[in-house]
Amino acid sequence: MSNEQLGTESKIEVRTTADGSPTLYVPALDEHYHSRHGAAQESRHVFIEAGLRPSLAAGLGQSGRPPLRLLEVGLGTGLNALLTLEAAQPAGATVAYDGYETVPLPAEAVAALAPQWQADAAISHAFSQLHAAPWDEPLALALGFSLTKLLAEVQDAALPPSHYDLIYFDAFAPEKQPELWTEDVFAKLYAAAAPGAVLVSYCAQGQFRRNLRAAAWLTEKLPGPPGKREMTRARKPA
Repeated sequence: MSNEQLGTESKIEVRTTADGSPTLYVPALDEHYHSRHGAAQESRHVFIEAGLRPSLAAGLGQSGRPPLRLLEVGLGTGLNALLTLEAAQPAGATVAYDGYETVPLPAEAVAALAPQWQADAAISHAFSQLHAAPWDEPLALALGFSLTKLLAEVQDAALPPSHYDLIYFDAFAPEKQPELWTEDVFAKLYAAAAPGAVLVSYCAQGQFRRNLRAAAWLTEKLPGPPGKREMTRARKPA
């Protein structure tokens, strides 16, 4: 499947990464959706291990408590959402997942990515449901896991105040989408974050961290996934 062209209209290619999992490449931006060193392992390292699991360990989304309210900026292929579902269900957690995206995947890309999930029938079905679901409407992707795909620019959206427990910031790199990596955007996300909320991102750029701190986030550096020395985790004070 490496370097498979998905047609001239979509301008998107499927590429196999170093861990065997696929990602998408956008020639117009010269940008991959995920790390070439391993798409799935990067997502697990950054978003699941550094973001989701500590939140679950703190009791968010557990029995007798409200769902863990999660916001993703850059829903993309749905990889982070599906890995979140895969990790949350064995933990018995309930999750309300909002994913912002501006460029829906072409059908050819969805079909080319589907084999990634074939080993697990439930997750494979969730992948199909995720991409077939209408925009801007909540969908019960699985028991205890609600997904709302939002077709909008997050910087223009009306986000609920003090709402989200966890934010996955997975936009294209700052040099590719500079409008998403501004102090104003991070101030907006801070306002939408619940006290004690966490934001995680693969990015370790100095200006990114300065913009987070200017928006009142407390930042820390963590070891990055293969191919990256560092990643970023930020927290809103409780």
